[in-house]
Amino acid sequence: MKLSIIVPVYKVRRHLQRCIESILQQTYTDYELILVDDGSPDNCGAICDRYAAEDPDIVRVIHQENGGITVARKSGVRVAIGEYITFVDSDDWIDLDCYHSMMTQIEKYRADIGIFER
Repeated sequence: MKLSIIVPVYKVRRHLQRCIESILQQTYTDYELILVDDGSPDNCGAICDRYAAEDPDIVRVIHQENGGITVARKSGVRVAIGEYITFVDSDDWIDLDCYHSMMTQIEKYRADIGIFER
């Protein structure tokens, strides 16, 4: 596994599906998706569970009490198995070739870290 994508989730029911779908539709495929339900009081936990049930080889879910975004990210990092780790905010989405472009550059230059520009 090359890439672990961690998404902290809290009160984003209206945006969560678009975020997850933008990740699952990536042209780059050597990744795991870790959704961290940070005690979200809306239906986010169930949405995360549905995606994990549909694709258990790629999507994992952590359910925890609300601790904030930093705690949620750290929870994801603790279980990540990828050589590289990246984060996506749960109310955002990413372009189709985002990780393909990033990983191509990382591998080309044998980089330890990659940084996105807007």
